[in-house]
Amino acid sequence: MLSALARFSVRHRWLVIALWLLAVAGAGLAARGAGGEFSNDLTLSDSDSQAAYDTLRERYPDMSGDGMQVVIHTGGNGRDGGGDVTSPEVKAAVADALTEVRDADGVAAAQSPYGPGPAMVSEDGRTAMATVRFEERAKDVPAESVDAAQEAFAPVRDAGAEVEFGGAVLQAESGPSGSEAIGLAAAVLVLLVAFGSVFAMVVPLVTALFALALGLSAVHLAAGLTTIGTSGPVVAAMIGLGVGIDYALLVVTRHREHLRAGHPPAESIPLALSTAGRSVLVAGATVIVAILSLYLIGIPFVSALGLASALTVAATLLAAVTLLPALLAVFGDRLDRFRVRRLRFDHGGGRASGWHRWTAHIQRHPWPYLLASTVTLVALALPLFSLRLGTADDGSAPEDTTQRRAYELVTEDFGPGWTGPLVVTADFGANGSRAEVRRSAADLRTELAGTDGVAEVRPPRLDESGTTALYTVVPEGSPDEESTEELVHRLRDDVLPGAVEDTEGAEDTQAAEAHVGGSTATAIDLADRLGREMGWFMTFVVGLSFLLLMVEFRSLVLPLKAAVMNLLSVGAAYGVVVAVFQWGWGAGLLGAEPGPVESFAPIMLFAVLFGLSMDYEVFLLSRVREEYLRTGDTGGSVRDGIAATARVITAAASVMVVVFGSFQLNDQRVVNLFGFGLAVAIAIDATLVRLVLVPSVMAVLGKAAWWMPRPLLRLLPRLPGEAAAGGGGPVAGGLPAGPDGTPDGGASPAGRPTERDHEDGRVPGTRA
Repeated sequence: MLSALARFSVRHRWLVIALWLLAVAGAGLAARGAGGEFSNDLTLSDSDSQAAYDTLRERYPDMSGDGMQVVIHTGGNGRDGGGDVTSPEVKAAVADALTEVRDADGVAAAQSPYGPGPAMVSEDGRTAMATVRFEERAKDVPAESVDAAQEAFAPVRDAGAEVEFGGAVLQAESGPSGSEAIGLAAAVLVLLVAFGSVFAMVVPLVTALFALALGLSAVHLAAGLTTIGTSGPVVAAMIGLGVGIDYALLVVTRHREHLRAGHPPAESIPLALSTAGRSVLVAGATVIVAILSLYLIGIPFVSALGLASALTVAATLLAAVTLLPALLAVFGDRLDRFRVRRLRFDHGGGRASGWHRWTAHIQRHPWPYLLASTVTLVALALPLFSLRLGTADDGSAPEDTTQRRAYELVTEDFGPGWTGPLVVTADFGANGSRAEVRRSAADLRTELAGTDGVAEVRPPRLDESGTTALYTVVPEGSPDEESTEELVHRLRDDVLPGAVEDTEGAEDTQAAEAHVGGSTATAIDLADRLGREMGWFMTFVVGLSFLLLMVEFRSLVLPLKAAVMNLLSVGAAYGVVVAVFQWGWGAGLLGAEPGPVESFAPIMLFAVLFGLSMDYEVFLLSRVREEYLRTGDTGGSVRDGIAATARVITAAASVMVVVFGSFQLNDQRVVNLFGFGLAVAIAIDATLVRLVLVPSVMAVLGKAAWWMPRPLLRLLPRLPGEAAAGGGGPVAGGLPAGPDGTPDGGASPAGRPTERDHEDGRVPGTRA
């Protein structure tokens, strides 16, 4: 199938390129016209915070939407009343602004810092905080409504005050940050070093850019149908750019190898697609399936991020099997023109390269290398045991943003808890009088105020029916501090159930149904839900990958080895992420603020990393299997397979590391964390795992690595194109392999394993 598709692309190269140009242009125009905006949907069904929001929507419609804090700050000293936020000029400007905001579309309420109700003016008179409440949750608030509300406060600035904005409705920008261009420039250098020629470098870049353009247009179109988080397009661009260059590099490398063996381009390109292209297709399909498995968790925010990434990976696969062959055909045998260094090939011609010698050295001493590499990976993974999931607050926002400045002003003049207060609703039932409910509500306020970790509780507000009370509970810590998380659990597990129990036996009160909500509580619920779901999700992805590799390599041991190694490399990457972003080790060098690990990052990283690590596993072991079917030499096939793929795996990993690493320049903390985690994991996987752990484990396993029980083997389906891939395309003398893995389908030389050996249930390379 892949070979036929490649031959079509070679014969009709200009038509394929023209179709891709039309597809990219058409998708871009469609995304511009019908694409949606990006926003964060943290809605969690069956959670306590969602129950609180449901109560607000039913009993307090003006409080059911998300809010925006308006922080007014002056340089006055607050003693003589001149120049501070209580000056007549500033108060009049704020009153006019709030009047205009209340009349704006989409605004439910606007609370003045001067009253009625409790005032929100700092003790020194320098800072005041107003609140604008919108009718909808943050994901549904139009950007125009937020902009209009902010513009209404322009006269306050004219009165001499500083105005900053914070809150859940302020979504981070999701556009290009410049890191993409830096990643591309770094990839150009890596590809030039890897290929040694300008044309060979250009082909993977052009393929990846076309795929990225198509994939991001698809992401924008998907945003019109579902809510995709603000970091979605950036994360999708990061993954799409990395794997796009990576997949094209693997195919181009195999194509150049065939050219060097004497095949003309018209033959070499289909051969490359039927071998390396098949490995790319299997690896890419694994990535897509792993990412889309996020839908099983049932959290829209996480699922939508997975959808965005899967769309870009799918675009790269489409480009790898259609556009890439057409571009290679255009360059033909001129692919290695404009050389920048002498070309090197590590495989073929009986030449023993440095990679042969390195692998042979490990094979002679497998146990020391196996133990040393395993201990290193386990040591790197140790910080994982202190992982704390959460959502970074505006204190981690870029310093030049209004959210960060508002956060710092509120923290300094009111306390960190005011940057994300909790909302507590309590339903006291309809049987008691209003006076009885007021007494019960006052008692509950006293109970809440006396709870450890609570800085302040505002007087309760009763709904129109007089049965439900609404409390604003201000924690002592900031929204992303561990103390705030503990407070939310304490309120839910101890304080509120105890208050309900106390009121049930009283004559003048009724049993209360209480919930804790607000953006801070929602973020905590998200972290708790993801923490509970992580274990079974990882089991599902590992099991799915195990089955796929078992069918691909027709072995029971190799998939098990791959699963364990990938878990070790992912765990090591997790540990480094925790050490840097949570503990703060070296965080300053990356411009990151220490805090909790973004709650969705570990499960998203696992889906992506496990799929990407399979890329190298499939590419390396496919080549080892080809050599093994050709020669029957277990040790030699590992040496030849690693020698044939080590340079390209190192180059491909280097491309991914520099592309992912370049996203450290992005101003979103979650993008920094995600890019850093991917870069570290790929670096570990392509060096310590593939070049040390794999050869040592394969040396210890020997022929047992290919073992498969005969009854199970007969039940396994065959993947499309397996015969060609199993034989490895060009084998002895460059002839195509037959269905039994031998040249031209002839009889296998004595002692060499064939596909028939597998079907007979034998361990390849052994006697029946």
